[in-house]
Amino acid sequence: MKDSKIGPGTSLLDYPRPSVAVDTAVLTVAEGSVCVLLVRRTEDHQHGKWALPGTFLRERETLADAVLRCLREKAGISGRVPRQLRVFDEPGRDDRGWVLSAAHVDVVPLASLEEALESDGARLASVAGEPRLIAGLPYGHADIVAKAVDWLRAAYVAAPDPGALLDEPFTLKDLRELHEAVAGAPLMRDTFRRFMEPKLAGTGQMSDGTRGRPSRLWERAD
Repeated sequence: MKDSKIGPGTSLLDYPRPSVAVDTAVLTVAEGSVCVLLVRRTEDHQHGKWALPGTFLRERETLADAVLRCLREKAGISGRVPRQLRVFDEPGRDDRGWVLSAAHVDVVPLASLEEALESDGARLASVAGEPRLIAGLPYGHADIVAKAVDWLRAAYVAAPDPGALLDEPFTLKDLRELHEAVAGAPLMRDTFRRFMEPKLAGTGQMSDGTRGRPSRLWERAD
């Protein structure tokens, strides 16, 4: 079907096309708070500013490949499988021009980020504890972080530690404290236990009691 907006002698190639970027919110929990990984920009534009790991899509490169390349080159992270969050296309979100961001999200255990955090060019920012830093991120990255945290919280309402942030086995107290950190609010102990226990597999073992009374140890059922 012919597009009535395209005049005689023109084609889609005659119209301006946006640049496409990929930006990834790498989330973890540290010191009881949801944190996001930031990298210091080395490019001329916004040089020295903290931002999410991001890059422009290269010719004939897939979004997934661009994300993995960016995490490897800018954050020293490999072996991950980030998932696409959504496309951010608000006009004016990027002061470099018309840029669409195919935003991705990944949930990574803190121990797996230790090597990346050894660099002066990477740091964790607490989403709740450093709101001014998050709000000041360039390229609309604050909106990406907010949506990523919403996605994380929804995932943790439905299942026990779906991001595998806890080492197995763990106690129900360990699990509840993690979910409270993600939710940013206390959770009712008995309600949490009744909802989560059917989704867990008991190991038949008990904790050593170094953190209170010995408790049953669990694993994620899947």
